[in-house]
Amino acid sequence: MKILVTGFDPFGGESLNPAWEAVKKIPDTINGAEIKKVMIPTVFGKSAEVTEQAIEEFQPDYVLNIGQAGGRFELTPERVAINVDDARIPDNDQAQPIDVAIKEDGAAAYFTQLPVKAMVTAMKEAGVPASVSNSAGTFVCNHIMYQVQYMIDQKYPDLKGGFMHVPFIPSQVLDKPGKPAMNLEDIAKGITKALEAIVEFDGKEDLKMIGGTTH
Repeated sequence: MKILVTGFDPFGGESLNPAWEAVKKIPDTINGAEIKKVMIPTVFGKSAEVTEQAIEEFQPDYVLNIGQAGGRFELTPERVAINVDDARIPDNDQAQPIDVAIKEDGAAAYFTQLPVKAMVTAMKEAGVPASVSNSAGTFVCNHIMYQVQYMIDQKYPDLKGGFMHVPFIPSQVLDKPGKPAMNLEDIAKGITKALEAIVEFDGKEDLKMIGGTTH
């Protein structure tokens, strides 16, 4: 099995992005699955181009995109991506689409193929706070999740994909009173445990859980 894992570059004035910093720390092989790590730009459109190039080159079975969600205190696998870009701030190319469809011929929303509840369970059992999220927002994180699902729908029917948000790390909240943070080692451990669950649940139905949803 092969899994492509991406993390975004820094954005919004930050000097680093915990998504990519954590992705760099995960093992190159997880329970027999080969892991390819790619940094993608926090840019509408271009993020999808870089991801698709990696898909073409690596031919993965799964794609897990990782992004920062400042203000969340858990790792949150996303259930659904919606067909809208609505940017609160500009991306790294200074684009700021407002109420724009990502794909005019795409579905209103796409659901992940990843076992999000099994991922949450594995992370929590490892002592990492986690929950399923039902909103990936409307910035580049939702954009890349939607774009990968559109690729699956249109071109790569055997591929499975999804997205997970991670919190700030402590150095990012020194000037952000009241904002939660998680250390980088725990974020990397959580991503690793989520990937272990993806491998374990390949070809199986996701867990049924009562109550583990937020947002």
